Amino acid sequence: MSTYIPSAREISRKWFVVDASGKTLGRLATEAASVLTGKRNPKYTPFLDMGDHVIVINAAKVRLTGLKSQSKTYRRYTGFPGGLREESFTRLMERRPEKVVEEAIKGMLPKTKLGRKMATKLNVYRDDRHPHAAQKPEPLEVSA
Repeated sequence: MSTYIPSAREISRKWFVVDASGKTLGRLATEAASVLTGKRNPKYTPFLDMGDHVIVINAAKVRLTGLKSQSKTYRRYTGFPGGLREESFTRLMERRPEKVVEEAIKGMLPKTKLGRKMATKLNVYRDDRHPHAAQKPEPLEVSA
């Protein structure tokens, strides 16, 4: 008995749109990461990119629970000595709310070449407008 491995011709990708308004960041990120990795697909294979495309709209309206909105910080390193930069959640939400949602979702993907390829299928927008209407995205419900 041979092992079944789906070929590239068998992979059909769907487009899903997620409305982030009023949703908790972590719950939204887990659902989106699950769709991007392809774990909802019955032909899921861990070493192949079987995932679908995800469009997240209204990223500026996402929320955190508890006191995380006051205490959460985002760190990045410029690559130069003394180049550690920190930014609070509230400041980053004012400046670039898309970045907050992207960081949360990408953090739940594999840290490999395959994970970076999966992350290219993620599109995050600040408000409810997106240029992907031609792909006919289906709504994806996230539990509140």
